[in-house]
Amino acid sequence: MRQISTKRAISPIEQVRRRGRASVGGDASIESGAVVTRGKTSIRRRLSIEDEKLLNQIMSSEQDFIDSPAFYEDESERKIYDEAPDIQKPDTTWYHPVMDDLSTARTRTVKSAQQVILTGAEEKVLFHQFNYARYRIWKIQQDVWASPSRQPLPDQSEEILRWHRVADRIREQIAETNLALVLAMAKRTRMSEVDFADLVSEGNMALLRAVDKFDAGRGYKFSTYACRAILKAFSRQGMKLSKYRQRFPTDFDPKLERSNFLEIKREGFEKDAAEEVKRIVLENRCDLSDVERTVIEHRFGLESGELEKPMTLEQVGQIIGVTKERVRQIQNKAMEKIKLQLEAHFLGNKEALEAQEAALEARLAETAAAN
Repeated sequence: MRQISTKRAISPIEQVRRRGRASVGGDASIESGAVVTRGKTSIRRRLSIEDEKLLNQIMSSEQDFIDSPAFYEDESERKIYDEAPDIQKPDTTWYHPVMDDLSTARTRTVKSAQQVILTGAEEKVLFHQFNYARYRIWKIQQDVWASPSRQPLPDQSEEILRWHRVADRIREQIAETNLALVLAMAKRTRMSEVDFADLVSEGNMALLRAVDKFDAGRGYKFSTYACRAILKAFSRQGMKLSKYRQRFPTDFDPKLERSNFLEIKREGFEKDAAEEVKRIVLENRCDLSDVERTVIEHRFGLESGELEKPMTLEQVGQIIGVTKERVRQIQNKAMEKIKLQLEAHFLGNKEALEAQEAALEARLAETAAAN
């Protein structure tokens, strides 16, 4: 059993330098859209721009894979793919990497209902399929680099792209099946100095790297191997942030302290609402009677301002010549009118506006009937 070591990743700048259109035929010369090779003319098959970029990226480094004796058996492709059992694909609609979602019982129920748990045999099938596709890419690379032109032929280009898509699809299936593992470990780790979303992102990258390096032939479960890789990634993220804070320390600055925005906003809103109520009464926007207006003005000191204290119910009753209980009734009725006016025109409540219009129509009808 052998494993091809991974070469150093090519930087984006280096990829741009190496980028170019993939050649499609050794010493072939192009004439009028055709390829002439050894006296034979064939139609040139062009790749899309995206496929050419992907092909150049694949050919820029040697393909890594986990070797297996099953790859060299007769009809290995048919045995690995066609004769393999059907494996349920994961449903990732539940995936919401937010701490609040993990703490609710409802989300845990949905997640557990849709999560796919693979057996050891199913994992071995998927990893054999994944690594066989990468092995086929590696094999074509060796043939291409052994040729004089060191450039893939059209058939070789199509085969490389096809096997790359197969490997990418299976890699994605394995990773999505184990997404819950990353979330569970991120929640359990609880690194206060690292943001939870950053922790999940780092765990997902570690999960993908674990898929690339896992050897299913050793008989271990993938979750065991992935847990170690994810924990190491969390540790590296914490150390990286700790070093950054050591290099760029900051002291406490009162000017940068966050203020209570909601409290300040609520105080401002209450002040504006109080001013609006005062205008409603003084301008009589809610159609108060003279008695109702007198009661409200004296009860809440709207005209006297802050120089005099608001009057009690009994004091107001002595002014208008009614009992204290009657003053309370008049006050409550006036407050209902003021509330409807405030909600309808200041708060934008449509129901309050409709109720106010209905009350106005009722009063007009009563006035017309009395006349």
